[in-house]
Amino acid sequence: MFTERQGFIVWLSSLKQAKQLRRLGNVHYVSKRLKYAVLYCSVEESDWVRNQLQGYSFVKKVDYSYKGLLKTHYENKKPDKAKEYDYKIGF
Repeated sequence: MFTERQGFIVWLSSLKQAKQLRRLGNVHYVSKRLKYAVLYCSVEESDWVRNQLQGYSFVKKVDYSYKGLLKTHYENKKPDKAKEYDYKIGF
């Protein structure tokens, strides 16, 4: 049902052509101050999209997004003191 997506961080020299990125995938965010865009496309098309992006004259650099590689399941290293206390002792 859901397709795997690959994210790209596209560094731009000018924001005038940022609308052209919509042809290649879903533009999630465009930063006006830092001049970059976050673009998502399917994993199958990711190599082709990267080559297309690097061919544009207004693109400085294309980076892969590492969001899919980050650990999203977190655990406490210290146990919670309230959960350690046994309320049934002495009754």
